[in-house]
Amino acid sequence: MDYRTVLTTCTYCGCGCNVFLEVLDGEPIGTIPCKTSPVNEGKLCIKGWNVHEFIRDDGRLTAPLVRKDGKLEEVSWDEALDYTASKLKAIKEKHGSDSIGFLTSARVTNEENYLLQKFARAGVGTNNVDHCARL
Repeated sequence: MDYRTVLTTCTYCGCGCNVFLEVLDGEPIGTIPCKTSPVNEGKLCIKGWNVHEFIRDDGRLTAPLVRKDGKLEEVSWDEALDYTASKLKAIKEKHGSDSIGFLTSARVTNEENYLLQKFARAGVGTNNVDHCARL
């Protein structure tokens, strides 16, 4: 039996709480708050206490998918990124940059949310950026 704890960051919101995932034989079995974290000071919300449960959820995507002939197919990351970039470029050329919008998530870090809005504004040229926590 192999038991260990792994320090990580909770992904339920952008606060950045540190947690230890309890791992038994390679499977996450529990969550322990990090008492030395300056963000959460050893405390967790109810979502943070249960963060280990969604990691192995059957409905979780583990690879990129692209629709081909009306059916979603698993593809490589390179193919998915090339496909996405070509579609965004075609939409921007045909309809303009403000025809594209981006929706970020509370399940990623503040830094990742910042990167997406920077990509939207500087890369694509649109200010159409929103966040699910605003609703």
